[in-house]
Amino acid sequence: MMMDNLPTTSKSSYLEKAGEFKMKTKTLPKMKPTDVLVKVMAVGICGSDVHFYEHGKLGNWNVTEPLILGHESSGQILAVGSDVTDFKAGDRVAIEPGVPCGHCEYCRKGYYNLCPQVQFMAIPGTDGDLTQYIVYPSDYVYHIPDDMSYEIAALSEPFSVGVHASQLLDVSPGETVFISGSGPVGLMTIMAVKAFGIHDIIVSDAEPFRLETAKALGATHTIDVTKQDVVEEVKKYTNGEGVGYAFEASGNNKAETQALMTLRRRGKIAYIGMPAVDEAPLNISFMTTYEPQIYGLFRYANTYPLAIDILHDNMDLAGKLITDFYTLEETQDAFERTRTAKSESLKVVIYPNEKLRDK
Repeated sequence: MMMDNLPTTSKSSYLEKAGEFKMKTKTLPKMKPTDVLVKVMAVGICGSDVHFYEHGKLGNWNVTEPLILGHESSGQILAVGSDVTDFKAGDRVAIEPGVPCGHCEYCRKGYYNLCPQVQFMAIPGTDGDLTQYIVYPSDYVYHIPDDMSYEIAALSEPFSVGVHASQLLDVSPGETVFISGSGPVGLMTIMAVKAFGIHDIIVSDAEPFRLETAKALGATHTIDVTKQDVVEEVKKYTNGEGVGYAFEASGNNKAETQALMTLRRRGKIAYIGMPAVDEAPLNISFMTTYEPQIYGLFRYANTYPLAIDILHDNMDLAGKLITDFYTLEETQDAFERTRTAKSESLKVVIYPNEKLRDK
């Protein structure tokens, strides 16, 4: 099924080089039988996008030619391929930004986030969704409820990180959790662990605004890292025991070291945040005494349906994370806002088509 007068081109915001965006029009590829054509309605800016914008690179990825950023998105289907049966024109969807090969060992075992051939939006070589329309495989779009806004639906991507981390650590009720870092992913991890039955949640950050938001989302104790020692505060809150689970979501080198030390014996930690540097010192004596279980985390797999369900049950809370709104033509302003306004801004949303909300 298709709507009339389908677009063949798409106005897009390209990162030309570090610090510079340029509007261009791209020609849409021909749809395959299993594809859908999506009108992109809302795109959230991620910290990795900002890193590419600011430095022109992220880890081993370098922007060597113009690249469309953005990978947190939702939209409306305009057309479906001949083999698509689960969607129709007019459906509202969230878009999962990684398309794996589907054939390698990792894909076959269900760990498709680790697929070496995955094509992930906004990584050099694969354009993202700061564009009006995209042609995309139908296997990686998901229905969203009619009463869910496009902005909240776009949170399905960063929220999936917290859901995946909670599943990886096998979070169970009755434990205390420490979340290091109150950026959008850290804040959404609060929502994730609550959905898995956790009620005692300690959160740290350097920004009072973000710590206040953490409390609004359900944190039971907050730590201002500019005034308090993280390990001492966690031990104090847990009667000297430490927490059962820790999530390091800041990427700060010192925080990465400290977060491990907040665990009780046989506690579990997931490293979520993109590191500022590749290596952090670890206390080996602590590790050989407390037997912590340490997990690295790379994106997510098989999380979108659950993430959408949890967000739908917590739309009022999720809405507290969305603070700023820009048009596609204002992409550079939106990125500058994200980069420089950590004391008052959380999730910045860009609208590639009509603007739904004001600043």
